[in-house]
Amino acid sequence: MSNLKYRILVIVALVAASLWALFPRTVVERVNRGGVFVYDTIQRVPLKRGLDLQGGMHLALELDETNGAVADKSDALDQAIRVIRNRIDEFGVAEPVVQKVGDDRIIVELPGIEDAERAAEVVQKAAFLEFQITDKTQAFERVMPRLDQIVRDQRLATNVPSADSAPRPGAPAGIQDLLRPGARTDSAAPGDTTAAAPAPDTAAGTEGPFRRSVQQGQLPGQFFVATTDVSLLEQLLTAEQVRAAMPPGKELRWGADSLIIGGRAYRELWMLDARPIITGEYITDARPMQDPTEGNVVSFQLNTEGARRFRTETGRHVNDFMAIVLDERVVTAPRINSAIGRNGQITLGQGARLQEAQDLALVLRAGALQTPLRIVESRSVGPSLGADAIQSGIRAGILGIVLVVIIMVGYYRFAGMLAVAGLVLFSLFTMAMLAGMDAVLTLPGVAGYVLSIGMAVDANFLIFERIREELDAGRTVRGAVDSGFHNALSAIIDSNVTTALTALVLYQFGTGPVRGFAVTLLAGLAASMITAIFVVRTFFLVWLSRRETPQTLSI
Repeated sequence: MSNLKYRILVIVALVAASLWALFPRTVVERVNRGGVFVYDTIQRVPLKRGLDLQGGMHLALELDETNGAVADKSDALDQAIRVIRNRIDEFGVAEPVVQKVGDDRIIVELPGIEDAERAAEVVQKAAFLEFQITDKTQAFERVMPRLDQIVRDQRLATNVPSADSAPRPGAPAGIQDLLRPGARTDSAAPGDTTAAAPAPDTAAGTEGPFRRSVQQGQLPGQFFVATTDVSLLEQLLTAEQVRAAMPPGKELRWGADSLIIGGRAYRELWMLDARPIITGEYITDARPMQDPTEGNVVSFQLNTEGARRFRTETGRHVNDFMAIVLDERVVTAPRINSAIGRNGQITLGQGARLQEAQDLALVLRAGALQTPLRIVESRSVGPSLGADAIQSGIRAGILGIVLVVIIMVGYYRFAGMLAVAGLVLFSLFTMAMLAGMDAVLTLPGVAGYVLSIGMAVDANFLIFERIREELDAGRTVRGAVDSGFHNALSAIIDSNVTTALTALVLYQFGTGPVRGFAVTLLAGLAASMITAIFVVRTFFLVWLSRRETPQTLSI
């Protein structure tokens, strides 16, 4: 009797723990509020749904080797996985799947995602940040005649700009006002019409494509190119002879956006010191902000080593201009008024949306991709399709349970009713295990759960058949029950262990949906062992304790 009390207490404790694990609780999570992810307090059941049940996005990514082969693909993929995971966590996606498949592919699953296009851009974005000093030695001006001569000698300029596309002599309408003394130059943002403008070029139309198309700006290292000439300049700058003639220790970078000046569109071109004074690898935090005068900005914070380097380098370049370069595009080029320490700011301007500032802050916090990625497969699962899958899974589960109940009760009668009672606790224990493991319930997981129901009653089949054999051999009811559970134990363990080994292999080498099936199946096997061997036997012991010498057993 004492042993029976302990058994009942254990079952009560398991039921209480399972109910606690599945009880809706209040948690703080990143949720979408009006298109903006914020931390909010919500109440939900700990068991989470996967991509196929609540809808979302599936991406397959590969390394982009268009600019050259990647030497160590495995290391590049591992680094990309770490960065993507950090970005997705910041993005607010619940229970994402990010894993390497084979030697050259990354699978990303984003359950519940609403803005698929934005998520794909955030995952794929390189976001490599550099701070470079603008050139103040007029290196580009001095080398342009040489570049034009190379173009003429090598016949690289196959498409000479027309007279309409070349800048006209003199400044366009409105430029003289922009060149007035005191015009703001310390935080020129893309799209800001108060930015420095092209200076007049009296030699326009008489020189080669570089001196014809490139106009010097007001800031050191700043140039302007009419958008109609950008494609030609980009083509020329990729030529091997032109690259070889560039000043050593310098590099050209295009601006991030176009500027409308005097009714014409221009693109900024910057000559920068090739060596960055610091890169984004030292950033520990970045937050979007709205400034009344500057518009949307991203404030960032550096770690101790980065702050020391930044302070030292900016101290050497006081009154110089520092270009903030994101993915090889100059975002802005403020003046360094004094040494800058741990904190800094990237000005995106009034024209930038708050979402752009949020995404930039996100990728800066998560880190940069050392190797670009390209999307080779993309598909979305709508919430309605996920709801249909849930309904189908529920119907399949209910049908399976009803059939099991009918078969068990119809074939084993009273013993079958005890098995059905154990099956109820099996369902509770399985869901509690999944919630306790913080697992994600997927559609294959639902299939694994339905399959584990059959595994659960399979153990009862073995036990009940052994009890029948013992009763036919003339043993008492109590002796037959004890012997049936004891003799069937080895067969139950063997069958469950072999199934568990298969599930472990699926989990180790499978992808997201296969892993969901394996996790649910493993939880179901563990719960079936508990209910079949311990719980159902306890039910038999309770029934036997209420009768002194039972003569028959309905089995």
